[in-house]
Amino acid sequence: MQGADKSFEQIKKGQVGRENELFSQLLGKSEFGNLEAFEASSAVRRNELLFKIQTDMEDTKNALKQAEQLTERLRRRLSDLQGMYRILTKK
Repeated sequence: MQGADKSFEQIKKGQVGRENELFSQLLGKSEFGNLEAFEASSAVRRNELLFKIQTDMEDTKNALKQAEQLTERLRRRLSDLQGMYRILTKK
């Protein structure tokens, strides 16, 4: 029975080792440790992402405003051209 216990302990150690390695890769640490550092770096990444999204929103709003202004100028130009066409085609 003791041989079975040893193999279970070896399996358990292997599993714990794999879990610790996975956690260390996720946290960027050599040990499981420092969740506070992970949380702080996550907050920094979140703030950077929010800043990028906000900047992209502002750029998109500006591009939309410019497109609307261009559309209005094109409508006025088309109206002017149609007016000139009507005047020139009258007999």
